[in-house]
Amino acid sequence: MNRVLAVLLALAAMAVLLGLPLAAVFVEALAHGLGPALAALGDPDAVSAIRLTLLVAAIAVPVNAVCGMTGAWCVARFRFPGRMLLLTLIELPLSVSPVISGLVWILLFGARGWFGPALQRAGVQIIFAVPGLVLATMFVTFPFVARQLLPLLQEQGRTEEEAAMTLGAPAWRMWLHVTLPNIRWALLQGVLLCNARAMGEFGAVAVVSGRIRGQTNTMPLHIEALYDDFQAPAAFAVAALLAGLALVTLAAKAGLERWSRRGDQAADDVP
Repeated sequence: MNRVLAVLLALAAMAVLLGLPLAAVFVEALAHGLGPALAALGDPDAVSAIRLTLLVAAIAVPVNAVCGMTGAWCVARFRFPGRMLLLTLIELPLSVSPVISGLVWILLFGARGWFGPALQRAGVQIIFAVPGLVLATMFVTFPFVARQLLPLLQEQGRTEEEAAMTLGAPAWRMWLHVTLPNIRWALLQGVLLCNARAMGEFGAVAVVSGRIRGQTNTMPLHIEALYDDFQAPAAFAVAALLAGLALVTLAAKAGLERWSRRGDQAADDVP
């Protein structure tokens, strides 16, 4: 009975905290019909925001996947001076406000930042441009891949990798044929989580973007701009699209988890 009550309470809490807000977004987006919602999504500023969001995610996620794999593998496989510092740096973006991370890039690359004047003389613009959005997004999404891989790598140990090296496999072949197949599902899950956060990031991106419509406004920033301009139906239409992308990403993650569990069970059943 206690178990049933706990499950019901958990489901009720999730329905109130997650289900109702998501339902409200989709209801408001379609409150005036499908036509106005599609028209809001077809607006040039909205199209630019959607493209920019996908572009930033397409750059930040693969880079973070490679860096996250490398960082998790180094922490899990080696003992070296600074190992705990590396682990702390991997976790750092989770404890720092995204707004502060955006201000850090302003301090480094802004017009009065450490490297800003030199970049201006070279004709390179980072802040209030796509590179700044990518850097800010990479910072806040960096831990997701590494955190997904690190427990798995620690659990698996080094036995198979050492056996491959003993048999004469070079490091790159050992990585491709031993390490990567063992972590592929966790890697894909981390990439999906990283992508979901990259598309929905607001705080860090808001600081470095300048909020220039049609140029540096991502979807979250465009939603805020529409709402501030009292265009609530259009804001909810874009918000529904962003929420739908996040739900598709999380559904893909759940499907990968189920698929990986089936694969593990099939492997265990092999005599």
